[in-house]
Amino acid sequence: MESKACATDAKIDALVTEIIGRVADKWTMLLLEILEEHGELRFTRLGELAGGISQKMLTKTIRQMERDGLVIRTVHAVIPPRVDYKLTKLGRSLGAAFCGVWLWAEKHHDAVERARAVYDQKNKRVQAGGAARPLS
Repeated sequence: MESKACATDAKIDALVTEIIGRVADKWTMLLLEILEEHGELRFTRLGELAGGISQKMLTKTIRQMERDGLVIRTVHAVIPPRVDYKLTKLGRSLGAAFCGVWLWAEKHHDAVERARAVYDQKNKRVQAGGAARPLS
C-alpha cells in the first residue's frame, strides 16, 4: 500500500513536470514577463507586446494560464466587449521563481555562446572528415 507521503510526492512531481513543460514554452514565459511589467492589459495589447504570437496561440496560452490560476480574466460589459488580463499572486510568484533563469542566462551568456561555437566547430570538422553523423 502506498503511503500518503509518496502519493503527495508523486502528485507534486507531476505538477512540477507539467508546470515546467508549460512555462518552458516561450509564450507562457513571455506573457508572464509582459504582464508583470505592464500590469493589467487588454487581449489585443498583450498580443502586440508579445510580438509574433498568433491570435490562436495567444488564446490557447492565456486560457491555460487562466486555468492554472496564473492570470485573472476580466470581461467588461461594454460594446465592443473588452477583456483584460492580469497576473494573480500565484502568477507573480511563478514569474519571480523563474527570474533566476534570466539571471543565470545573463551571467553565463558568453560562456554558453563560446561552448556552442566550440561544439559547432568540432561538428564541422567531423562532417568534413567524412563522418557518418555529427557528434552527439
